[in-house]
Amino acid sequence: MSDDRRERGLARLRELLGLEAEPDLDDPLIAMAVDHVFADVWSRPGLELRERSLITCAALVALGKEHELRLHLRGALHVGVSPEAIEEMMIHLAHYSGWPTGVTGLRVARDVIADFSK
Repeated sequence: MSDDRRERGLARLRELLGLEAEPDLDDPLIAMAVDHVFADVWSRPGLELRERSLITCAALVALGKEHELRLHLRGALHVGVSPEAIEEMMIHLAHYSGWPTGVTGLRVARDVIADFSK
C-alpha cells in the first residue's frame, strides 16, 4: 500500500462523510476499507460521488444492512442528495427489493434525515 493510495482513500472518505475525526487505521478492516474501497473503488472514474452514494444506499437497503445504511445515508446527505430524493429511492426500492426492505429503509432514512437536519 502506497502513501498516495492511503491519502486518496482518506480524501474520498472525508469528501463523502465530512469526517471531523480520522478513522482508526490501526483497525485492519478500517484500513482495508480506506486503502481499497475508498482509494480504488470509490475513486474510479465513470460515476460521480453522488451516484456512487445512491447506489451504495440502494444496495444496503436491498441487503437489509441498517447499521451501514445509516452511515451511507449521512454521506448521501453530506454530498447533496436531497431528503426527498432519498425518500423517493426507498419507495422505488420497495418494489424491487421487497416491501419490508423499503419500509425499513424509509424508517432508517427518516431517522437519519432528522438527525442530519439538527
